[in-house]
Amino acid sequence: MEKQEIRTFGRRHGKKLSPRKTALINELLPVLMPEPGYSGRRILEIGFGAGEHVRSLATANPNAEIIGAEPFVNGVAALLSAITNPETNAIMSPYQNIRIFPDDVRILLRDPAYRFDEIWVLHPDPWPKAKHEKRRLLQAEFISLLGQHLRDGGRIIIGTDHWGYYDWIIDQVKNTSMRMISGEIDVIHTRYQNKNMAATDTPKYLVLGH
Repeated sequence: MEKQEIRTFGRRHGKKLSPRKTALINELLPVLMPEPGYSGRRILEIGFGAGEHVRSLATANPNAEIIGAEPFVNGVAALLSAITNPETNAIMSPYQNIRIFPDDVRILLRDPAYRFDEIWVLHPDPWPKAKHEKRRLLQAEFISLLGQHLRDGGRIIIGTDHWGYYDWIIDQVKNTSMRMISGEIDVIHTRYQNKNMAATDTPKYLVLGH
């Protein structure tokens, strides 16, 4: 059966990449593609932007494999640049556990062998206009899909500075088998968060589990 094409909203390309970043995309990125057969602790971040939080996860969880999924080429290039030595383009030691999936994460999640202890979704585009609501990532169907890829005791951590979107996500969760759980959240300020496009006081976080 032919798989339905996945439509990704938002940009995939931004400004022209530097020669170094282009080389990293062409030469290093293929080496960092994740593979399903991994039995150790595994953490996924969806839509990592420039990769600040992916790098934080890598250093905080040195014994885990960190997978960052991001379809925006410039974000992927920014992460590759940040985790490599600028002279040799070799991956620096704190980031040896990072893997990158440079496409829509729903393609990766077609494989049931990918199982995670944590899944992070920080500051997804809220698509605030009513006519764009269907473009929002965290629909009930997608949250249920993420739940299928959680290991026993795993959790999904969602953060947004758009409080209307936060309330909308809670309504979506009610239509899934996931439940809201408590737990400590250790996050860093990302470039997107610092922009605070929603002009709210602070982001809100939601932790989900089975």
